[in-house]
Amino acid sequence: MSLPLVRLSSLDLIRGFVAVGRRMSITLASQDLCLTQSAVSRQIHALEDHLGVKLLVRGHRSISFTPEGERLFSGADKALQQLQEVVGDLTASNALRPVMVSASVGVTGLWLLPRLSRFQKLYPAVDLRVSANNHVTDLRRDGIDLAIRYTTADLAPEGSTFLFGESIAPVAHPSLGLADLLSASDLSEASLLEFDDPTHPTLQWSDWIGSMGWAKAKHKGVLQFNQYDQVIQAALDGQGVALGRLELIQPLLNEGRLVVLATPKPRSELTHGYWLIRSADRPREEVRRVAEWIECEAQNR
Repeated sequence: MSLPLVRLSSLDLIRGFVAVGRRMSITLASQDLCLTQSAVSRQIHALEDHLGVKLLVRGHRSISFTPEGERLFSGADKALQQLQEVVGDLTASNALRPVMVSASVGVTGLWLLPRLSRFQKLYPAVDLRVSANNHVTDLRRDGIDLAIRYTTADLAPEGSTFLFGESIAPVAHPSLGLADLLSASDLSEASLLEFDDPTHPTLQWSDWIGSMGWAKAKHKGVLQFNQYDQVIQAALDGQGVALGRLELIQPLLNEGRLVVLATPKPRSELTHGYWLIRSADRPREEVRRVAEWIECEAQNR
């Protein structure tokens, strides 16, 4: 049964509910809406009072939908997404929108940011903004135009562009005096720098040492970091040997700030690579310019 417009709930209340549903968090929803947590909570309570049903179940540091809440969110989320797209398109016709590019913290710091000055010289009128985070996001929902993602060909969305693959090898600052790693004994005086993320096994020293057949290799110890760019910064500071993602750090290798200590793993052994993902099938002109520039930089890295 369709309600008359006069009886439809306030759009602000619906928007607050959808924001909470998208994040499953009142705290994060309040940040998205630039409101206080209490204001968002009041919106949810007001909507529940208006409808006469409970929409959310609040637990200890968690929330979940009631059956009625899940039904409302399913319809309201789609409707608001369509509204966001229409209003966005209308706004774009009157004002030049910034181009939002998303990439992981490591890719942003090591590959993208060092190149941005070249883009600014080529396209000074384009407002390019970078969102650095390691979370999987819904590009269209979060207003992201382009994303650089580390994934496989099977998982890359249709229309994505392959940028480059990945080669991994130990790297270190020249000040350590290491020319190469030819045997297990070469590691004995080295501290190992490691990316503390088990979802990237090829960046774990245990994986690399095992692939070399050096099961009894000894070393000074392992320093772990939760961001890959921190691993490389520690290597630049001479704190130890890191497993370098050579395509990401090529400028540092070219400048001699880091040196490769062993033959990289063949790319055929690595299934992942870096892909450029577009949120729209027909991006606007300034988004196309940024995409073409990223592709060009990847070819000339």
